[in-house]
Amino acid sequence: MTIMDTRVDDGYPTRITGTPEHLPRVHPTVWGTEADGPIDAATLANHDAKGYTVVDGLLSPGEVQTYWQEVVRLSSDEKLRDDERVITEARTGEVRSIFDVHEISGLIAELIRDPRVLDRARQILGSDVYIHQSRINYMPGFKGTGFYWHSDFETWHAEDGMPSPRAVSCSIALTDNYPYNGGLMVMPGSQRTFVQCVGETPDANYKSSLKDQRVGVPSPDDITKLAADYSIDQFTGSAGSALWFDSNIMHGSSNNITPYPRSNIFLVFNSVENALQQPFAASEPRPSFIAGRDTAPITR
Repeated sequence: MTIMDTRVDDGYPTRITGTPEHLPRVHPTVWGTEADGPIDAATLANHDAKGYTVVDGLLSPGEVQTYWQEVVRLSSDEKLRDDERVITEARTGEVRSIFDVHEISGLIAELIRDPRVLDRARQILGSDVYIHQSRINYMPGFKGTGFYWHSDFETWHAEDGMPSPRAVSCSIALTDNYPYNGGLMVMPGSQRTFVQCVGETPDANYKSSLKDQRVGVPSPDDITKLAADYSIDQFTGSAGSALWFDSNIMHGSSNNITPYPRSNIFLVFNSVENALQQPFAASEPRPSFIAGRDTAPITR
């Protein structure tokens, strides 16, 4: 596959030297309308304003149990232990994430085609979609490690070549999310601001960044300003709830030192009209299990 190099047209420059700036987003958050899917006009408007939507009870309790058994099976599969798609904790060596999980698990392959999921992705992005990234995140009790504040789009733009933030993530909770067990925090409205990050992207940066991201994260001053401008919300809810959030919203999570684990299925949908190009701030693209380049639309 030939990948076009259009970095000269970069509307979201990052991994810079000097002082980072907060750039206004030039693309919509919501691309579709009420007529395009199951989300009503008021909820779409709220998603456009805040950059995220919570869907309670997306999965039934029985479905939650089925998927929970699947993620336990995958994390216990010795055949996967040496697979590069399995990311382990830097400190403990325990499984942190399993990527490309829709290619590993037939159950999750079915989930991405479920109308409750697929139709919302198409509606928000206003087009057919494909999977940019899929993974299971594990955050065990007592020793689960959080994710520092970041914009996914900053990384996907810099290291994968995603041209615009026309992508949306769906995080489906398989465990109850409390305010105290490392639940995801988001800054509502921050998707309208692109925060530049400082520093050159190291070669094969993904090998360390998926465990502990150091490059492509905003400074404490940036986070302080964003929090003052946008405030902080936290995703809480019972297992089976889903959080849909924009690719550019600033988000992060703290460590889990409670006895209560927090695990989720994480699906990233990209518009077929937003195909990846050459990375905008890295020497070569990340592997396809992290950044899918097959733009064939998902069909049921």
